[in-house]
Amino acid sequence: MKRVVGCVLIFVFLVLALVPASAQNAGAGVRVIVIDAGHGGSAFPGAVYGGVKEKDINLAVALKLGALIERELPSVKVVYTRTTDKALGKSLNEDLTARADIANKAGGDFFISIHANAAPKATSVQGAETIIMGESEKETRYNESALYDNNKEESIDMSDENTAAMVRAYIQNLQFTYGEYSEMMARIMQSHYQKGGRAVRSVKRQLLKVLYATDMPSVLTELGFMSNKSELAYMNSEKGQNAYARMLCDAVKEYVGHINRLSGGVAEQGVAPAAVANVEAPKQEPAQSPATKSEEAMAEPKSKSGYAIQLLASDKKIKSSDKQFKEYRSKVECYQGSGVLKYKYCYGNFETREQAQRNLAAVRKSFKDAFVVRYSNGAIVK
Repeated sequence: MKRVVGCVLIFVFLVLALVPASAQNAGAGVRVIVIDAGHGGSAFPGAVYGGVKEKDINLAVALKLGALIERELPSVKVVYTRTTDKALGKSLNEDLTARADIANKAGGDFFISIHANAAPKATSVQGAETIIMGESEKETRYNESALYDNNKEESIDMSDENTAAMVRAYIQNLQFTYGEYSEMMARIMQSHYQKGGRAVRSVKRQLLKVLYATDMPSVLTELGFMSNKSELAYMNSEKGQNAYARMLCDAVKEYVGHINRLSGGVAEQGVAPAAVANVEAPKQEPAQSPATKSEEAMAEPKSKSGYAIQLLASDKKIKSSDKQFKEYRSKVECYQGSGVLKYKYCYGNFETREQAQRNLAAVRKSFKDAFVVRYSNGAIVK
């Protein structure tokens, strides 16, 4: 066990060392997209319902998506982790690592893993959802004792304190590099599912190994629930697979357009400030009142350094009174950061990370993906 933990820690250190350098390419435009058809082979069929295997749905949609991208975005190279029904490793861990290795060696600018969901005990559950790397509220609250059942074997084991500490350090670092790009793409994908007439669920964060190991912005999307007879029939049909490929291709084209325009210094016409960075999820919880008594470390005027809670990021400057800040209007500060979304809009001025963390839950009632950052002299620092 110690040897395994040691290997994990060495790997994490290497990732932390490499991510900031390679992240400089994230804003240089999209040249290579890696499409991963989840599962494969007799060993890893994924979910199986009514004789239909998840691996087959994933592959069919992946190939159709790739063909559309190649035809409609000829400047973008498509790389597949698999184009046939095969496993990429003897064990599940080897299989997941191989997928990430293919993406990393190809120099991918974005990674999309295609899957189908399942909820055996709730067959009426439906909807497409997209996952990005991070800890869910459920995982945080229960200290990783209850991971999502459907992805449990594909999730990082956080029971070891050292591994958990290193993974959380990686996640914090990720927020400054690929996190915003992954979240942007996830929200764009969800919006296109909705435009395509599909039921949608929220963007989620989860500790998935394949996302953790890819050195680029990455998402894992669940097309629908195989445990739902109606969604299964649609996902298993030629019509449904063509429709999913079209929705995902349109999402890719929108994302590529945003990134290429931003990296070229050309602002998108007709897009409201921060629309690129803050693409609204199809369903939002109603705004709640911000924290009051718990804001024990708020300071006026703003100090030169401390901790804050980032609400969103943008490629453009936004007035603090803008309505998209909801109940935090005129209460946000703008800090400079890295990447094309260089303006980071944050709430609060806390002396310690712990004080900021205590206010995070209240802020997330209105901004689900808010997170704690450290600032110094007007800039976000790592």
